Amino acid sequence: MNDFQKKFIGKIALAPMEDVSEPPFRLICKRLGADIVYTEFISAEGLIRDAVKARNKLFFYEEERPLSIQIFGGRDEALIEAAQISESVNPDFIDINCGCWVKDVALRGAGAGLLKDLPKMKQIAENVVKNVKLPVTLKTRLGWDKDSIVIIDVAKMLEEIGIQALTVHCRLRSQGNKGDADWSWVKRIKDAGVKMPVILNGNIKSPEDVKFVFENYECDAVMIGQAAITNPWIFNQSKYFLKNGALPDEPSIEEKVDVCIEHLRLAVELKGEKLGVREFRKHYSGYLRNIKDVNKLRLELMGFDTFEPIKEKLEKFKEEQLALI
Repeated sequence: MNDFQKKFIGKIALAPMEDVSEPPFRLICKRLGADIVYTEFISAEGLIRDAVKARNKLFFYEEERPLSIQIFGGRDEALIEAAQISESVNPDFIDINCGCWVKDVALRGAGAGLLKDLPKMKQIAENVVKNVKLPVTLKTRLGWDKDSIVIIDVAKMLEEIGIQALTVHCRLRSQGNKGDADWSWVKRIKDAGVKMPVILNGNIKSPEDVKFVFENYECDAVMIGQAAITNPWIFNQSKYFLKNGALPDEPSIEEKVDVCIEHLRLAVELKGEKLGVREFRKHYSGYLRNIKDVNKLRLELMGFDTFEPIKEKLEKFKEEQLALI
């Protein structure tokens, strides 16, 4: 492995998730132990047409590094130009999404749709590699469905054309994000002689899962998605469990509230108060999980549309809880 590839070994990454892996959330996860973070996937067509939504997704905080910008599309010309635009903002590397399962992407020949046309996947990946200076990685799935599991052939093909690391979401496109992930395919990729880093993704729910896949499936790194939404502490918890063989204490109520407020503050600074507060509502359940009698508070928070009342409510709740200890 080269020096870039060695940076993946033993790492725990935050997955790119649409409408979730935004700069404030990535920064919080970074502070809570995520080793590598990825942007939401960005439409190549949107970038080359200078669409505001796509361009805005290129923003990241320096503190997030190492960070990858992830792009998707079905035309190699668009992917090449989008990769060059992405390179201009100086991320650490570029990732190509060949795993998105949703119909609007996959059925239009992008994302996981490229699993049905491996020559096209190869052409896109190879042309991106040749036309940027930064390292290029790729994320995909096992195959389109149970009758077309092609991941070993894909891994070999991508390694030959210069892809520097491969993230495998260990489900089929037909599964979406449901059902079991078959982690064993990562070991099969390694047994087939693939040398580049292989990052295992899909249905990693706990520190115990992280330890299990590292010990049993020869993955070089692990990527966590949905579980980080409900528990952004999972990165540090996983590292602690890997080192000590036991779980750390649950984050204190004080820490949960303080991190929640900081995350919301970052969201408001980035998006403006109205939009920042509204879009943050999906995070309350995660920050307030495992706290007794919190349903009333969560409902009250959902009713606010400005930052200060939410901060005051959370600070008051924290003080009341600390007084009971």
